[in-house]
Amino acid sequence: MTDPRHAQPRTPPTDVPYLRQVKSYVLRAGRTTAAQAKAYEQYGPRLLLPFDKERPFDARAAFGRDAPLVLEIGFGMGGATAHIASVRPEDNFLCCEVHEPGVGALLKLAGDGGLDNIRIVRHDAVEVLDHMLGEASLDGVHIFFPDPWHKTKHHKRRLIQGPFVNRLARKLKPGGYLHLATDWQPYAEQMLEVLRAEPLLHNTVSDEHGGYAPKPDYRPLTKFENRGLKLGHGVWDLVWRTAPKTP
Repeated sequence: MTDPRHAQPRTPPTDVPYLRQVKSYVLRAGRTTAAQAKAYEQYGPRLLLPFDKERPFDARAAFGRDAPLVLEIGFGMGGATAHIASVRPEDNFLCCEVHEPGVGALLKLAGDGGLDNIRIVRHDAVEVLDHMLGEASLDGVHIFFPDPWHKTKHHKRRLIQGPFVNRLARKLKPGGYLHLATDWQPYAEQMLEVLRAEPLLHNTVSDEHGGYAPKPDYRPLTKFENRGLKLGHGVWDLVWRTAPKTP
């Protein structure tokens, strides 16, 4: 997701109500490199999928196989996404990001690395979730380091809020999981509060551990995260699941 230390949020005009809804991204500046542009041309036709609110997402058609489907919301420059896809080849990953250089970077990583279990929609994940994905269609959702909107007056812009988490939970299959991660403790505390209030989800760890999960092995440490840990900064993972299917 957007690095909160460099993001320059754009203030929407107050006379356009629909622009005030919570989105999964913050627009940021950045130039697409020649290598990323080449990746668009070389790998885009196979790995990029169009946003189509009139047509439900067909995972079998998109990936050419039946496999567990994980939605990733915001992948930044794609390094963690490519790593996860490489260590979990049995799963399919539908990845949403609006940042053009980031999409180009993941296209290059996936294409050069022969990762055929990644597909990318360059569109707001909230709209992808609402218009393309059906109820109980996902085996997992990853949201790593969403923008924390540090200022109190901006907290309403945070992605992880009750109504959105409920929408995510309804898109998960029985036994499906939601994995969140943040390096901003106040946001981690809000995430935990929101998750505890969602009846469709239950924590995979007990409260004796504070409600936060150990970092799953599949999620790699980013350079930014490693630097923060060396400086004594924390990172909080939350892994919650829907109830398993009853016999």
